Amino acid sequence: MISEARPKFSKERSFQNDLQARVEERLAALGRTRHGGMRIYVKTALLVLWAGASYWGLVDWAESWWQAVPLAISLGLAFASIGFNVGHDGNHGAFSRSKAVNRAVGAMFDLLGGSSYVWRWKHNVFHHSYPNVDGLDDDIDVGALCRMSRHQPHYPYQRLQHLYMWPIYTLIIPKWFLWDDFVAVLRGRIGDHSFPRPRGGELALFVGGKLAFLILAFVGPLLFHPLPVVLLFYAIVMAVEGMTLTVVFQAAHSISETSAFSAKQTEEMAQREWAIHQVATTANFGRNSRILTWYVGGLNHQIEHHLFPRISHVHLPLLADIVQQVCREHGVPYHEHPTFWGAIVSHYVWLREMGRPPAEPVAG
Repeated sequence: MISEARPKFSKERSFQNDLQARVEERLAALGRTRHGGMRIYVKTALLVLWAGASYWGLVDWAESWWQAVPLAISLGLAFASIGFNVGHDGNHGAFSRSKAVNRAVGAMFDLLGGSSYVWRWKHNVFHHSYPNVDGLDDDIDVGALCRMSRHQPHYPYQRLQHLYMWPIYTLIIPKWFLWDDFVAVLRGRIGDHSFPRPRGGELALFVGGKLAFLILAFVGPLLFHPLPVVLLFYAIVMAVEGMTLTVVFQAAHSISETSAFSAKQTEEMAQREWAIHQVATTANFGRNSRILTWYVGGLNHQIEHHLFPRISHVHLPLLADIVQQVCREHGVPYHEHPTFWGAIVSHYVWLREMGRPPAEPVAG
């Protein structure tokens, strides 16, 4: 079950149909399917080796802080990249032709501490359906702590949110893993949406994943190190992972150039094509950087991902020029920052702008 009031987009599909035809033509010309193929299997192996070596080095090898701190940072970066590249594609059904393989690699989220089941509802269904729509996209709802949309209420202390939110981003992962997932499952709700609680195998994966994560994060390291040391380096790993994940996703949606809407704007949404909404609320960054593209699993090509979430990230750089051309032909603005740093600065500007008192009362 999903929340009762779900605004509808226009039935017009001309922009989306044009995009679909051009993208299918490009993939066919290159002889590629929408799945990742051997490239993503090799990449997954490399990322798992990176994470495994960092974990072993941190838990069993490091004997001093100057050895342990770089390994903790490396482990946090490796975990984030596995999430970007492996779990993300798997949970979108884009990793492999096999549903079983997609579910298996999607369960990387569970091994790392999150819930793939909750994520698929929160991200695939709610966020991808209504990005940047206040009241429907839980990703821009952080309560009174931060104002992420013009349609959210303003509080005086939010004048400083462009400063205090950055250290808070480092706490996102423990909150997600150890609190948010459990609250969502117990309530059967994610934000304003209801969703079916996990049962059977999904419930077993939820519980088993949490237990496996606790063993890897705490029980195993406690065999080698005292509790204060384990907690300290757990905090470092999670801070690095949390900051990395959060900034990448914020740089794609919560910036000065993208649009934001309210769930109450039902008439306006009914006049807007779904694919055009995806482009209006999303931005690319640093897409000419091969290193960045490799590390973040093509999520710097966020526009292409939102338009084609079931296409593996390994193909997204090959589609960006087509999407940009079709946007130009249909008069749809295509938001892009040449560098990752430019997108981060834009997010900072957006936080500062949203922290200022609105000129008019928020009407929703």
